[in-house]
Amino acid sequence: MLRLNRLIKHAKSWSRASTFLSSLQQTQIVFDSSFPCQHFSQTQIRFFDIYQIGNKAAIEKERARLADELNRGYFADLSEFKKHGGKIAVANKIIIPAAAAVKFPDVEVNYSNGTSLKLPIRSDGNVVGADATAFPNATLMCLSFRASSQAMTNSWSVPFLEAFRDAKDVQLYEVSFIDSWFLCLSPIKKILLRMLRKSNSDGNDSLQKQIVYSFGDHYYFRKDLRILNLLTGYIFLLDKFGRIRWHGFGSATEEELSSLVSCTSLLLEEK
Repeated sequence: MLRLNRLIKHAKSWSRASTFLSSLQQTQIVFDSSFPCQHFSQTQIRFFDIYQIGNKAAIEKERARLADELNRGYFADLSEFKKHGGKIAVANKIIIPAAAAVKFPDVEVNYSNGTSLKLPIRSDGNVVGADATAFPNATLMCLSFRASSQAMTNSWSVPFLEAFRDAKDVQLYEVSFIDSWFLCLSPIKKILLRMLRKSNSDGNDSLQKQIVYSFGDHYYFRKDLRILNLLTGYIFLLDKFGRIRWHGFGSATEEELSSLVSCTSLLLEEK
């Protein structure tokens, strides 16, 4: 009888968890960390690697990170968001010259079927001939760290998809970042990906919007891209070498979309 009661208790707990995860899928939110207590996962106490205890450089690096995360929290993001609505700055009007462009940092992502890959897909410049066609001349990366920014990234990706749907050397990725330690646990991660599984196909067009998810700690990835406010969306246009040649923020305007299309067309003409 005691064992039966335990089974019933576990069944109820699993049912509640399943209902919770279903609500995430229905609202197309991987995990809305914009809620204060969940945003605290960014600054939660992290277990320091015991082998680094004697490493002064590692200790200083960890101390600097902790101070940075404590000084920049949910309420700072929210206060800024109320002022600019996610529009941190206007997008580039012209393409960034190749000589001045910086490389987009590598990030590991998962498709909803569990397949993983590293983005961006870039050429090292030594590939020639038929193999060179495996690298896109232009890649649009739409980054979303919180549910509040998903509509913003769509304002860029949907018109971009329409403008270049017949292009064969263009790629479009929508990347949702998941940093909650709970959702990054292997069994929970598998359940989430299974529930989010859906077709990314939008017909027979050459360009397809590829929806992917990145799990884990993204602090240094964000630092490399100077991403501070997690409530807004970030858009990066990359060339075939993975260099950032254009970027935008928040929701797209008609003028910014025109600039994005123009800069992408220029990348497609580069040799």
